Amino acid sequence: MMRFVDKHIELDKLPKKFKKMTATRFASVLGLNTWKTPFATWCEMTRTYEEPFTDSIYTIAGKVIEPKIIDYLKERFFLDIETPEDVYGKDYFKKTYGDFYGDVKIFGGMWDAKSDDLIVEIKTTKRAEDWLKDIPIYYKLQAALYAYLSKIDDVIITCSFLKDGDYEDPAVFVPTIDNTIVVEWKMSEDFPDFEKRYIKPAMKFWKDHVETGISPDFDERKDADILKALRTNVVGVKDDEIEKLLAVIDADQSAYNKASSEIKVIEKRLKENKEKLKKNLQGKFGDNDDRVEIKSTAYIYTLSKNTKSSVDTEKLKQDELYEKYLVEKVEYRMSVKAVNENDSKD
Repeated sequence: MMRFVDKHIELDKLPKKFKKMTATRFASVLGLNTWKTPFATWCEMTRTYEEPFTDSIYTIAGKVIEPKIIDYLKERFFLDIETPEDVYGKDYFKKTYGDFYGDVKIFGGMWDAKSDDLIVEIKTTKRAEDWLKDIPIYYKLQAALYAYLSKIDDVIITCSFLKDGDYEDPAVFVPTIDNTIVVEWKMSEDFPDFEKRYIKPAMKFWKDHVETGISPDFDERKDADILKALRTNVVGVKDDEIEKLLAVIDADQSAYNKASSEIKVIEKRLKENKEKLKKNLQGKFGDNDDRVEIKSTAYIYTLSKNTKSSVDTEKLKQDELYEKYLVEKVEYRMSVKAVNENDSKD
């Protein structure tokens, strides 16, 4: 259970085990990831909410091209580096639970390749413009965290700039000096104050937000999808009355959805023509008439007039009375959509 308090969330019960601050989450908690907010990352680490992972053309391309880059580094730069499979075996993810730093409490994750004195981070992108001036900070911090945890000073980050065709068939991609950059740098030179500037603030985030279950402030726009999911109460069908209602509604809804296109055309035409008749009959009202009635060969159509009083809200605002008498009115609206076959069921 959780409570929304102002612009943050407070958990009533903490999970038995938090998810560690991996390199991909590291820059996010520091507010340095363009694509993910500190709140979204907090939701992941506290197991409050996380989007189910599904492979995309981008992740698939990355997986296919990564071993090509490692071979490229070995052959072109004569680097003596190892892959996770070289170190931990074929089932390295299962063996390590996706964490090569099991003895570290807060931080963790998996490097792409390394040697005793070198960390290698491999990236692919379609957005070459992001790399024009320097390595994007959220990528650089990923490699920096692994270098820090491994007590290694030398780092290499590679980035292959892909075209649409490379995503369609990444197996044919061949890394060259024209499509792949290799950037070498040192922790001692680029991040001489890494622990003070990055590690300690990240640890403070962990202590202040993860261990307490009190989230950082969320952003209604940037975190909209997560907030929508958290504010939705998914009810299990355990009430006999609801279960019976759903069965009947499902049948009727299915029957309605299967209605022929001809019927839907008729419904649309009927609605449009009724609106036309309504506008026509409005012009037939006399000064003392409350309703206008017209008969066809099959039906009687009656248009009633009802006069309602309304409040001049603009005038109230000018007199500074609008807010004083403003009250919230809760309304409920029900929508219906088909269940996706991939949706999980309780």
